[in-house]
Amino acid sequence: MKGRVKIDSFVKNPTEKTEMKIAMDEICVSAGKNVYEVIQAGGFDFDRVTTYVGAATGPRWLLASGFDLSLLKSGVLGNKRPVLLAGSSAGALRFAAWMQPEPEKSYDKLIESYIAMHFTRKDTPEGILQCIHDLIDSYIDDDAIPFALTNRKYRLAIITARAKRLAALNVRWLQGLALGAGFVCNALNRHRIHRFFQRVVFHSSPILPYFCLNHDFKGQAIPLNEANFKHALLASSAVPLAAAGVRDIYGAPSGMYRDGGLIDYHLNQKYSSGKGSITLLFNHQRRLIPTWLDKRLSSRQPPGEYLEDLLMVYPSDDFIRKLPYGTVPERGDFRRYVDNPSKRIKNWKRAVVVSGYLGEEFLGLVESGRLRDVVKKI
Repeated sequence: MKGRVKIDSFVKNPTEKTEMKIAMDEICVSAGKNVYEVIQAGGFDFDRVTTYVGAATGPRWLLASGFDLSLLKSGVLGNKRPVLLAGSSAGALRFAAWMQPEPEKSYDKLIESYIAMHFTRKDTPEGILQCIHDLIDSYIDDDAIPFALTNRKYRLAIITARAKRLAALNVRWLQGLALGAGFVCNALNRHRIHRFFQRVVFHSSPILPYFCLNHDFKGQAIPLNEANFKHALLASSAVPLAAAGVRDIYGAPSGMYRDGGLIDYHLNQKYSSGKGSITLLFNHQRRLIPTWLDKRLSSRQPPGEYLEDLLMVYPSDDFIRKLPYGTVPERGDFRRYVDNPSKRIKNWKRAVVVSGYLGEEFLGLVESGRLRDVVKKI
């Protein structure tokens, strides 16, 4: 491996850092049937990974920070062929940092700026959208976008949801009514969500990403360029009800664009082309939720064919108990600590520190060959 993650800026003293490193043996690894067979046959290597998926998990993405930085610094992805980084919302924010000329520096800045965000009770949806806009500007320079679009190791796919009818309105109660109707229709039939939202993927690949050619894709793929890069990223992060949407993105169909997690929350596509290729996903939990509207449908999960080529890494319950108050950072923390943002910031920084070695643990499993011993079938 070419390097290891340094998270000294979040660690107060060397003793704390050493104790964490010793204790970190708490990641879980699950694999779809095809990947499981590859691992058991001893054939896993990072060159098989063709897609790395970033889920729309809100502040829970902070648990993925150490994993991401380990992969970035070790340089294990994209050596034989470019790897597709496909993400919506928080996942897209993460992967946009990967595309930059100095990806580790950009990623660290994203962590810093994201944790520092603060909202008040008086914030409007337009004000919240502006805050996200400022976040994006803080770690992505306009001058660096041409580099991102021609990155040789990584290709980016930003997933957005183009809202239809009432869901396209920024009037909160009408938008809520549309989401309620969408929940009912989606609960009856998973394909009915497309009556309310259209999947629109903005990508930097010279050819269409494989998953955009699937029969289940039901959307449009739009090339990324300097004019729409940040607007697509902003739209994918425009959380419904909380933030205003982004209207009329250059090069894409006219309309209102919202959080990509509405359609692609954790995983809701078959990203792999088969033939031994692997889709990698780091998630904050074991359960995979297809769309944002499926959160309360405990029985809803991605179709089995989407999981066949998936390798998923997630923290164990024992690890979660090590986090502040034994809970994962979540969007509700902005409201919970609205009058005490320093407390939230402290908790989230601590979560980043505790999560810092999850990537090293995974790299260690691969290097030592222990991955075959610990992997479970999905």
